[in-house]
Amino acid sequence: MNDHPTAHSHKRPSPSRRTFLTAAAVATAGAALAGAEAWAGGSSAPRRAARAGSFAVPAEDVRHTRTWMAWPDSSAIWGRQLGGVQADIALIARTVARHEPVTLCANPSSAAKARSMCGSSVEVITSVPVDDCWMRDSGPVFRTDGAGGLDAVGLHFNGWGGKQQHAKDAQVAERIAALAGVRFTGADLVGEGGAVEQDGAGTLMVTRSSLLNGNRNPGMSEAELTGALCEAYGADKVIWFDGVYGQDITDDHVDATSRFLAPGRALVQWPLDSDDDAYAKDARAQHKVLSAATNADGQPIEATKLQGPDYDKIRSRNPDFLASYANYYLCNGAVISAHFGDATADAAAKASLARLHPGRVIEQLDIDRLGAGGGGIHCVTQQQPAP
Repeated sequence: MNDHPTAHSHKRPSPSRRTFLTAAAVATAGAALAGAEAWAGGSSAPRRAARAGSFAVPAEDVRHTRTWMAWPDSSAIWGRQLGGVQADIALIARTVARHEPVTLCANPSSAAKARSMCGSSVEVITSVPVDDCWMRDSGPVFRTDGAGGLDAVGLHFNGWGGKQQHAKDAQVAERIAALAGVRFTGADLVGEGGAVEQDGAGTLMVTRSSLLNGNRNPGMSEAELTGALCEAYGADKVIWFDGVYGQDITDDHVDATSRFLAPGRALVQWPLDSDDDAYAKDARAQHKVLSAATNADGQPIEATKLQGPDYDKIRSRNPDFLASYANYYLCNGAVISAHFGDATADAAAKASLARLHPGRVIEQLDIDRLGAGGGGIHCVTQQQPAP
């Protein structure tokens, strides 16, 4: 990780979104990939997720019981940026806690610091050890049945294809499900929560670059992955985007670019006309695919453009910075989003989110340290829906 971000070398950098890798993290890659092969049809077949039946992953805007988060404490991963990232995590946790309960998983050695920085409004527990803060990717995916039932699915987190240490994070989903007292099953694929967007009514959005990738699901076809995703999420249709391969640690998670607003409605963070990097091209391509797509009920999808900022006007000079308004989190009665220092774009994004999510408070936070690590607010939160 760069401790001293440098100025942009051109109009808009190609944000490499968590490109930082430590020697220790790289050393885990071989074992992680071997694990991915085992889960995706190698010598040891995965536990097959129970047939979803009436269980399905609801839209994020339903009522939540709580939000789950994780406390980063690894200087091997974050270097001297660790303190700033912890401050951002604490800010997000305190903000969400104004709207719904927050449970934050911390290692015993750092729990006192987490409690001090997060305050009494955030519950800090030490029974779920963690490697890092990306709860969206390592945490369980909760499902409801509409009749008071709740269960959870694990996506076999493997450090985004073996790019970072994850021995503890690989166990987070099952351990949280146990704490929540719900049935836990393993999906028939390897992936992360940030790689999948759901509308709660049978339709998913996914990038091929994240999941149709040998570092997670070697040998699996798109049809096989479609079936596994639908089974795990209780869905009927997957809208696939090409994505961007190999330029960031997530291989282009969809939740930084495209989000569902409701069945038949979605948004795409729109680049400046002058932006021509891989992610700008990807955003335009995602909008084109969505605009021509239908949802699981055959309804055409209305794709709204959420204008992104001008990277020359944001606060951060880090070339790996992720300035994603789309990576917001919906909690009870609020939208938790980010601002980046482009005053005009920040204000426009706040107004757009208020229009797109009427009746919710719009909270905009400065999370520049987390953004320099390539992530955002949605990346570090995981909702537990009310059954």
